[in-house]
Amino acid sequence: MSGSRDDARPVFMIGIAAEMAGMHPQTLRMYERRGLVSPGRSKGHTRLYSQVDLARLGRIQSLSESGLNLAGIERVLGLERELARAISRVRELERELDANARDAARAADAARRAMSHEIVHVRHVGGPPAVRVAPVIPAGLRPVPRPAPVRDPRRSS
Repeated sequence: MSGSRDDARPVFMIGIAAEMAGMHPQTLRMYERRGLVSPGRSKGHTRLYSQVDLARLGRIQSLSESGLNLAGIERVLGLERELARAISRVRELERELDANARDAARAADAARRAMSHEIVHVRHVGGPPAVRVAPVIPAGLRPVPRPAPVRDPRRSS
């Protein structure tokens, strides 16, 4: 079994947990009512705290000692949860991006390999091209043909 799974297993009754956290059991009950901790319950509905709960109680105590009231502590813990979710999502997106980049690199390599067989190398020989190429003039810039001059029959050439 992994260590984190054992840490989340509720095993400490409220008196033991309060003593380990350095708090009064009534304080733990109040934190539960406020939603700051969520202890497990035994079949007899006794509160059971895990190592994770004790660590959270230590974080609450640290925030309280730094001058935050319960509303501030609730806000900080909520923001920490959001940050943890955001970090997890960023890591997930980074893994997805890396996988996409690897796929794109493989596809580009395959395309390069496929094209290397189709490329025909032509050696350039000096001199003019074999076929005369007419200059390309954009359609709007073509010269306008002028009508042929009309000859005056009275004039002879």
